[in-house]
Amino acid sequence: MFDIEKMKQEIPVVADIAAAKEVAWINPKKEAFEKAAAKMELSRKDMDDAEARLKRFAPLIMKVFPETADRGGIIESELTEIPKMKQLLKEQYGADLRDARLFLKRDSDLAVAGSVKARGGIYEVLKHSEDLAIEAGILSGYEDDYTKLASPDARAFFSARKVQVGSTGNLGVSIGMMSAALGYQAIVHMSADAKQWKKDYLRAHGVTVVEYAGDYGKAVAQGRAESDADPMSYFVDDENSRDLFMGYSVAAERLDGQLKAQGVTVDEDHPLFVYIPCGVGGAPGGVTFGLKELYGDNVHVFFAEPVQACCMLIGLATGLHSKISVQDIGLSGQTHADGLAVGRPSGFVGGVMEPLLSGEVTVEDARLYDYMRALYDSEGLFIEPSSCAAFEGAVAAGKAAEFRSYIEENGLTGKMDQASHIVWATGGKLVPQPVRDVFMGTHL
Repeated sequence: MFDIEKMKQEIPVVADIAAAKEVAWINPKKEAFEKAAAKMELSRKDMDDAEARLKRFAPLIMKVFPETADRGGIIESELTEIPKMKQLLKEQYGADLRDARLFLKRDSDLAVAGSVKARGGIYEVLKHSEDLAIEAGILSGYEDDYTKLASPDARAFFSARKVQVGSTGNLGVSIGMMSAALGYQAIVHMSADAKQWKKDYLRAHGVTVVEYAGDYGKAVAQGRAESDADPMSYFVDDENSRDLFMGYSVAAERLDGQLKAQGVTVDEDHPLFVYIPCGVGGAPGGVTFGLKELYGDNVHVFFAEPVQACCMLIGLATGLHSKISVQDIGLSGQTHADGLAVGRPSGFVGGVMEPLLSGEVTVEDARLYDYMRALYDSEGLFIEPSSCAAFEGAVAAGKAAEFRSYIEENGLTGKMDQASHIVWATGGKLVPQPVRDVFMGTHL
C-alpha cells in the first residue's frame, strides 16, 4: 500500500516515528492565520452559534445535573497556575521556561463527564435533541423553556430513540451520561483499550456498553453500522462530526476570560503556547480552532501523542491524514494512555489542522506516570495518565532544538519571558481512588 522505506527517506521524522522514538515535530504547512482562515468552511460565526446553544440549554443542564448549579448550568473548568510544577520540570527535565507562566487548564475536572469530552460530546447530544424537539413541537423554538426537555412527555419521546458512539473511554462517558439523562437508550461501543472502571461507571448510570477485542477503529465501525441500520438511532461520529468539533471550540472564548482574570495578555508581544493530548483529533482540533479564531498568530498550539499511537502526527507529517494508520508504519497503536489509543486520525480534523497547528510531540508511556506523580507531588492535583502527555509539550518548549528553531523563525526570541504556557488536562476527575492508587504506583 505504501512504500514506507521511501517515505522514511523523504520525510525523516517518519523514520523516528516508526522507531517509536520521542520526537518534537514542527508543522511545515502552518500558515498565517488570515490566509488559513480565508480557506476554511468553519468560522467564528459557528463558534458563536455553539456558545448560544449551550446558554439556551443551561437551565436544563442545571436541572438534570445539579452539580452544575454553581456555574448556572455552564460546564466549564478552572485555569490554575502551576509554578511549582514549572520549577520541577526545570529541575528534573531541564525544561527552562524562563520567566513565562505555566498554567493547567483543568478539563480533567469538568462536571458530568470529568474530561474534555464533556464539551463536544454533551454539545452534540444537546444539538441533536434540540433539532428533534423543535421538529416534534416539544419546543416551539429557540426562545422556549428548555427545561421542558426534562418533562415526562419529552423523556418518553427520547426513550424511543437511541444515541450510539464508539469510544476508548471519555467520549463514551460524556455521550452516555448526557443521553441517558435525557431518556435516550444510550449505547457506547468500547474498544479493548477502554478502562474497566469507565465501563462500570457507564453501566451504573443506565448506559449499555458493548465491548470489543479490537481497537478504537473496530468499535467505531461496528457502532456506526448498528446505528445506521436503525432509523431511530443517532450515531456520534468522533472522526467526522462538525458538531462535536464546534462544541470543543467554545472553550477558547471562556479561556480568554480566565486568562484576563489571571492578568495574562495575549498579543504579539505576549505569545500563548498551548499543549493538548491528541487521540483521533476531535477535541484538540476543536479547541485549537477556537484558540486560533480568537488569538490568530499569537497562539501556538502543539498536540501530544504516545509514541505507539501518534496517528495525527503520522497523518500530518505524510499529508495522508486518515489514509494512513500507525499500524501501516509498524507501530502497535497500543498505549497506557487509553484516551489516545487511536491508530487512524480523523481526516476532517487533519485537514482543518494542517494550516493551523504549530507542531506535535510524542511521549513514551512511562513518562506519563512520571509527569502524573510530579504534578500531584508539586501541586496536589491529579489528572489521568493520558492527560499528562501534554506536559511533554511544555518540556520540549523549554529544551528541544526544534522548538528553539520555531521560536526564532516566528520572531519570538525576545518575547518568551512574557509568554504563557497552558497544559490542557483532558481527564481525571472520575477516576476511582483504587485506580488512582494503582496509577501512582505504576512504574514501566
